Amino acid sequence: MTRTHDFVGIGLGPFNLGLACLTEPLRESGELDGVFLEARDRFAWHPGMLLDDATLQVPFLADLVTMADPTSRWSFLNYLKESGHLYPFYIRESFYPLRREYDDYCRWAAERLPSIRFGRRVERVEHDGAAYVVTTSRGEVFRARRLVVGIGTSPRVPECLRPLLDAAPGDRPAVALHSADYLAHRERLQRLGSVTVVGSGQSAAEVYHDLLAASPDHGYRLTWLTRSPRFFPMEYTKLTLEMTSPEYGAYHRRLPLETRERLAREQRHLYKGISGDLVDAISDLHYRLRVSGDGPRTTLVTNTSVVGGRWDGSAYDLDLHHDETGEAFGLRTEGLVLATGYAPTVPAFLEPVRTRIRHDPRGRYDVAADYSVDLAGGEVFVQNAEEHTHSLLAPDLGMGAYRNSVIIAAMTGREVYPVEKRIAVQTFGVPEHLRRTDPAVVGR
Repeated sequence: MTRTHDFVGIGLGPFNLGLACLTEPLRESGELDGVFLEARDRFAWHPGMLLDDATLQVPFLADLVTMADPTSRWSFLNYLKESGHLYPFYIRESFYPLRREYDDYCRWAAERLPSIRFGRRVERVEHDGAAYVVTTSRGEVFRARRLVVGIGTSPRVPECLRPLLDAAPGDRPAVALHSADYLAHRERLQRLGSVTVVGSGQSAAEVYHDLLAASPDHGYRLTWLTRSPRFFPMEYTKLTLEMTSPEYGAYHRRLPLETRERLAREQRHLYKGISGDLVDAISDLHYRLRVSGDGPRTTLVTNTSVVGGRWDGSAYDLDLHHDETGEAFGLRTEGLVLATGYAPTVPAFLEPVRTRIRHDPRGRYDVAADYSVDLAGGEVFVQNAEEHTHSLLAPDLGMGAYRNSVIIAAMTGREVYPVEKRIAVQTFGVPEHLRRTDPAVVGR
């Protein structure tokens, strides 16, 4: 008979990898038996954007485990010690690891955890009345009382531009791609006569900076288009950072759906902007190129939406709209990099158990406070699929250990790792001691 695990983790991004690290002591003690299934043959975190000088936008404390258990052997500092990099990191005097460094750290952990199974693409999840039955592409079957779905997000491409990416890049003299695949096609882009970057956030800025730095050696015309009214930096002041807190997540969950949708639009600059250092680096690079006589052929345009596009056999014709002036205009480009972000999806493999899962009116997961989405409660949990319910906390690496602490508490019935309830100075919503409950007072 197939063994029944306490839980199966599906997908292995940083969040489920953190869960694997934090549950490893419980697996060893026999308290919580979990297995993690990953489709890829090895861990890789955004490999298409592992630029040499790119750093995380969060400090090293936002690793897989530290914010839940600073003593864990799976911490970033222990990785540095074991790999011989601790003193160089100390001397570097930066809280922000290189992105390549973080990717290597995650792979270091993943390759040492016995609960992880690589090369197992989940094809189907069913329920046999007693447990969830997970079938992989290898025909293997795993049974578990619970699931933790951490498949991550998928590249978001505007519908009007999707046809431009449908054909394989190798079939065309030009190339259009999502920034997730940038490094694999960087050299090809640099051989073109013109390249356009579309996007407002960190990825768009990193791609533009990388292409700008290489432009004197290649001579392409470089354009950066953004819908935003400016190339805005991500806000990083301390009281704003308190919005990545347990109490803000709880407050956000209680808001009406319409309010949460509005906040999702208004708060993008809090976590989808560009690091201030990179904004300055781009401006400084422009100046150095100008002084050296290598002033690039480049155009930066804000307030601009891409509303359509066509491939004519040699280049892409983009239909553009300036959102402030109302003008329609166009751009012809041989290279197109869409740094248009990522979006969560409800995976097809959960379709057989759809009736066991809660969904909101828009077909998204209806995520409870403990990150469960099943009707019974405490059976199916999600990682980074709850931005619409829990706010900007969902994709934040720094809150991953907190979310895993909550999920582990829900699975074990105890706080294995302390779950913080309040960390912010400010209060979100109406403070209890100021709430007016007397009808006579309220009516005045």
